[in-house]
Amino acid sequence: MTNRYLHKIQILLIAASAILAVPLCSPASAQDAAAPPAAAPTTPTATPPDATVEQRLADLESYINNVGVGGPTTAPWTSKVASVPGPGHNGWMMACAALVLFMTLPGLALFYGGLVRKKNVLSVLAQCLGCAGMVTVIWWAVGYSLVFGKSYGSAFFGGNEYFFLKGVTSAPNTDYSFWVSQNVFAMYQLMFAIITPALIVGAIAERMKFSAIMLFIFIWMFVIYIPMAHMIWGITGMMNGVWNGDAKIAAIDFAGGTVVHMTSGWSALVLCLILGKRHGFGKDKMSPHSMVLCMVGTGILWVGWYGFNAGSALAADGVSANAFMTTTLAAATAGFVWAIIEKVLKGHASILGMCSGIVGGLVVITPACGFVDATGAMVIGTLAAIVPYIFVMYVKSAIGYDDALDTFGVHAVGGTMGAVLTGVLATSSVNGNLLAANAAAAKNGLAKFVAEGGLVGQQLMAIGITLAISIVGTIIIAMVVKVVIGLRPTPEAENAGLDITDHGEEGYDF
Repeated sequence: MTNRYLHKIQILLIAASAILAVPLCSPASAQDAAAPPAAAPTTPTATPPDATVEQRLADLESYINNVGVGGPTTAPWTSKVASVPGPGHNGWMMACAALVLFMTLPGLALFYGGLVRKKNVLSVLAQCLGCAGMVTVIWWAVGYSLVFGKSYGSAFFGGNEYFFLKGVTSAPNTDYSFWVSQNVFAMYQLMFAIITPALIVGAIAERMKFSAIMLFIFIWMFVIYIPMAHMIWGITGMMNGVWNGDAKIAAIDFAGGTVVHMTSGWSALVLCLILGKRHGFGKDKMSPHSMVLCMVGTGILWVGWYGFNAGSALAADGVSANAFMTTTLAAATAGFVWAIIEKVLKGHASILGMCSGIVGGLVVITPACGFVDATGAMVIGTLAAIVPYIFVMYVKSAIGYDDALDTFGVHAVGGTMGAVLTGVLATSSVNGNLLAANAAAAKNGLAKFVAEGGLVGQQLMAIGITLAISIVGTIIIAMVVKVVIGLRPTPEAENAGLDITDHGEEGYDF
């Protein structure tokens, strides 16, 4: 068959198709003629085309680079992996969540438990366990939503869209991470919420009723932790310089210098002043009953802190790797420098001193770990030993407050210093979120502050707000609890030990 005949057949087929496409109509009736004209059809929203092979490869590159998928807004495509968690990033974050829980149980419990007298070791463990249980219930009911929601559009509280974890599924919440399931993200952030109030226990150890501590922490979560966490980390938070382009204060806090250590540390100081000193303080021997437990707890804290700091990148990426490195350098350096100070001034390097230095280094590097380089981490590690040592050894004795386990000297002082040093040492060379390429950083001025040395001013404003909320809030909460159920056990119960009087058990039966 010649091409001429094929061409004619094609024309006939096209003509037949056009005829068949015309609807068969009956003659119009009078009713039909009187009918009003049909409304003009609305233009349907164009559905982005399915991704091509090249675009699917681009989505894979987005996974590797920890950025969003689906192409630019000007030319999007329907991604095959949209709303799908990335296996590597998701797996890393599940491991990090477990590591942060490991910090509290058993890390902090053993660290604090070894530092108290043996008649109070179980009371410290119970307080850590109590935090884990109660804070989880709060987080499930409203806490996660109030921190990381956005329906309220508020600078202080998130929203109610995730109450009772409704809608918190395995799909990522792209406000915070492109590749991590929201339920994993929610559980990871829960572990921060658990350990933060547990840190307060160190300052008031051995002299506050279990029921009073639980009531205090319950209120404290709503008055202090939840609003602070939203302001610093929430997508609409007023001090979230990295992700909120409308942030009033372009501050940065990578893993919790203000949210975790400053809030707990300054609250701990205020609460221990309100409680007063332990019975026999300054007269009776109150040395740690087990430095072995303290050292084991310190080691667990250090290991768990990698989930705390490196995990705060919310991805297994280059920023996370940098945080892993800086965390190691600061912790090791601070522990070593503290030991040198003790050797020079006291003639011996104690296990307690080295443990205190390690924890101090971990605290101070926390807000900075994802923003500073190796040299910055070494500077932080050195100062994390010197400054907290001064507060623990000299300022506390000069003023005379009974901060039982030095929560203020290490966490409050260290967290505050870390927030300032973050402003001094942060560099965009290790974190591109500090560059103008980050839309939020360009809009709220963060990129300019980093480039021109004005970030310290933003950090100081965030520190001031944190201090005000932590100090004033703690005073009010403590007074409420004191009126409602009282804060302290009787002197007889305190002398007998909180293990027996609060829990009816003893840590050691020998």
